[in-house]
Amino acid sequence: MRHVFKWSVFCLASILILLRISVAEAAGSRDETFPPKSVDIMFFHDTHSHLDSFSTIVDGEEVSTGGFARINALIKRQKEYCPDTLILDAGDFSMGTLVQAIFSSESAELRMLGSMGCEATTLGNHEFDYRSKGLAGALDAAASSGEPVPAMVLCNIDWETMESEGLTEDQRLLKDAFDRYGMKDYIVVDKGDVKIAILGVFGEDALACAPTCVLKFKDISEAAAETVKEIQEKEDVDMIICLSHSGTSSDESKSEDEVLAKSVPAIDLIISGHSHSQLTEPIRHGDTYIASAGEYGKYLGYLTMRQMENGRWIMDVNRGDYSLIPITDEIEPDPATQHKIDSLMDLVDTVYLSQFGYTNDQVLAQSSVSFCPHKDLAATHTDQNLGNFMSDSYVYAVENAAEYDGHPVDVAIVPYGCVRDTYPSGDITVTDVFNSFSLGIGLDEIPGYPVISVYLTGKELKTVAEIDASISDLMIYARLYTSGLEFAYNPNRLILNKVTDCYLRDHDGNRVEIEDDRLYRVVGDLYSGQMLGAVTDVSYGLLSVTPKFADGTPIENIEDAIITENGREIKAWTVFARYMESFEDTDGDGIANIPQVYAIPQGRKIVEDSTALKDLLKAPNKYAFMIMAAILIILAILILLILLVYKTCRKIIRKKHSNVRT
Repeated sequence: MRHVFKWSVFCLASILILLRISVAEAAGSRDETFPPKSVDIMFFHDTHSHLDSFSTIVDGEEVSTGGFARINALIKRQKEYCPDTLILDAGDFSMGTLVQAIFSSESAELRMLGSMGCEATTLGNHEFDYRSKGLAGALDAAASSGEPVPAMVLCNIDWETMESEGLTEDQRLLKDAFDRYGMKDYIVVDKGDVKIAILGVFGEDALACAPTCVLKFKDISEAAAETVKEIQEKEDVDMIICLSHSGTSSDESKSEDEVLAKSVPAIDLIISGHSHSQLTEPIRHGDTYIASAGEYGKYLGYLTMRQMENGRWIMDVNRGDYSLIPITDEIEPDPATQHKIDSLMDLVDTVYLSQFGYTNDQVLAQSSVSFCPHKDLAATHTDQNLGNFMSDSYVYAVENAAEYDGHPVDVAIVPYGCVRDTYPSGDITVTDVFNSFSLGIGLDEIPGYPVISVYLTGKELKTVAEIDASISDLMIYARLYTSGLEFAYNPNRLILNKVTDCYLRDHDGNRVEIEDDRLYRVVGDLYSGQMLGAVTDVSYGLLSVTPKFADGTPIENIEDAIITENGREIKAWTVFARYMESFEDTDGDGIANIPQVYAIPQGRKIVEDSTALKDLLKAPNKYAFMIMAAILIILAILILLILLVYKTCRKIIRKKHSNVRT
């Protein structure tokens, strides 16, 4: 009932918006109390190639959501009432579904944005996933398509530094592609009697999440301030909007778009992408508003900005000036838009999936298991069946590959940051499987991150467990789900000393103690290998993991660890498909069934939530001793300072008393 009530409220909000439009139409003009200038804006971001509608889990129930055909139906209806409505996107329009397989050759995402009347977008970190050549190809394909595409705005690329150092081949490739597409620091558009400048920025965390990005960037606040100054000097505009792929955070000091809003108050509105934030009300700092509509096109952002007599722009939430419209199956899809999406999916089958012997709607397995929503992998720090299933898939696929080298897999690792969706109950299709792990590209320039195989010492495996237990609360994308490696941790213990037990589980289900100096085979995906260096930075050099070959030699280039089969890379998403197809057909209908073992917790990550002193202090590791030593040193310094202040005060008091007696 709670789920039904929630969606009823959402639908009621949508109806009220449409009623508001209808009332205004019937009146023939806006309310006379409205200020002289206003502008309507619809926006989205982080759609991640989710052109078509899809199923997701909401409050434990499976619902259909999203889809550009539904979104465009609302946009068209809005534009019938207000043709000057501004449509905006804030990046990460690619990487998330099978449509991304034709990103470089067809630029399906940019073309679809253009077909919906989106006037401007910016780059997100995932636009760089297909490397420089892939992004350049997508921009060229969009620019040469002959179809409308959104303007690209981005003002904080540091070309000056890169050119002074000498552009690399990849940097030159992107610069030329940006020029051909027509990327600018900002654009100016007219919406009725309102002239609007739109700029774009790419944030620090976005860059940290783009290991294949070859560009350098300026600080977003500094670059935006320079661009806003240029706009104010050269353009006679009424409003300034920033499309930011930087994001917001619950920690305001780390909330890049809030820092931007406070640093550059001349920006009237920030459309905030990257963090997938779903702001039911805009964030406001001074006269700057921050709006964010979540992820995957589940919501269409809608807002109205009104200019006061003093020139300030305001957004009155109580008046209905801001809302997130849920994109549900109650919205009738726009037929022309859906036809275009279907045509693109047919192209995906022909160009991409045929290489693997699949089609996008092919059923791989049936499931009566309720897999957890993928967000739960981050939200709840414990055993999760989706993570367990995925990590087990790696072990199966590698050990059953055509060119299996005979070295058993000891540990498989899946980080939350690479998981993009869960699996529905009932039929699980190729599309569902690809969408669950859709990122990246390999050296072969074929979409999909490849599987890698490395060796780590037993000591490093314990570090991996500690990374999950201690670091993943600070860097959520590093939350790990494993097959073969199991551990217990106490969240109340000192950081870097939370793991209380760590061991291996062999293929027969036996507990195996870890030998610190022994090498163990570990498999995962390429992106995870590329991000290993971030562990050292986040832990301030205290933790490090060095991938090695079987002979113990450190791997200098992680791409050398890619596993191939018959001369082709094994793609990470295909390991889940292979694992599903391996299961028994228990229903006798010719389709494999997900085993019930995944319906129950498997105890791979045990939480010992205890504040008892004996549990907090038992079995301390070297990091605990280092931290306790640091604490003792700090306490000693504080005590010395207190004693010094005390002695100084005593001397002053004695001197005063002596002077009084004199």
